[in-house]
Amino acid sequence: MGAIMLRNLIGLELRKHHIGGYIRNAIIANIVAIAILFLMLYSPNMMEEVVFADYTSLFVGVDSFVRMIFIVFAAVLISRFIIDEYKSKTINILFMYPISRKKILLSKLAIIAIFTFSNIVVSEIVLNAILLTANTIVPIIQEPLTLSIIGGGALKLIMNAMAASIMSLIPLYFGMKKYSTPTTIMSSLLIVSIVCSNNGGVSLNSIIIIPIILALIGAFVTFMTIKKVDHVDVGN
Repeated sequence: MGAIMLRNLIGLELRKHHIGGYIRNAIIANIVAIAILFLMLYSPNMMEEVVFADYTSLFVGVDSFVRMIFIVFAAVLISRFIIDEYKSKTINILFMYPISRKKILLSKLAIIAIFTFSNIVVSEIVLNAILLTANTIVPIIQEPLTLSIIGGGALKLIMNAMAASIMSLIPLYFGMKKYSTPTTIMSSLLIVSIVCSNNGGVSLNSIIIIPIILALIGAFVTFMTIKKVDHVDVGN
């Protein structure tokens, strides 16, 4: 019964916030990303500087770029789905329904986490496929592409996407302090600067303890926010 209620709430939230518009914006972001990544891949032809020397550095570069986009994107969703509704007090209308406040908030956070995870996975698959195809036509990376390389990249993709979708909820804590959209966005940029910086194919995200700690913080923020929602006074 609880699962059905949560699913119905998610459906209502998707319709209310016109999720199609966010999907369109995600597609536009990916188009911009692939243009930039193309320039980075083929920069040796223009600047005599190798950005992606092998497939590992290529996968790390794409992963960093995509997670950077959608961690910030998640902060925008947090602002629209939660912060703005608290700030304008329109969430009071939802709280008047005979539905648990916890389930209402959980449905919003579930959408944000699932949207972030799905977009990271799909975007990385599509962008990597495009770049790998381009590399077969105009080779820049000379390393043979093996199943072990693809398998290792796929495993890291899923793990990084799961961690990113949870840590992307950390800005909720800062945004809820004063119901501030700028604070929410700025905190997501701080997270991006920690986990998505990429220097020569090496990122802080490769230090496994960092994304684990941030994901645990994101889970804790989510738990505490849901736990306290019944005691949050949004005014009249």
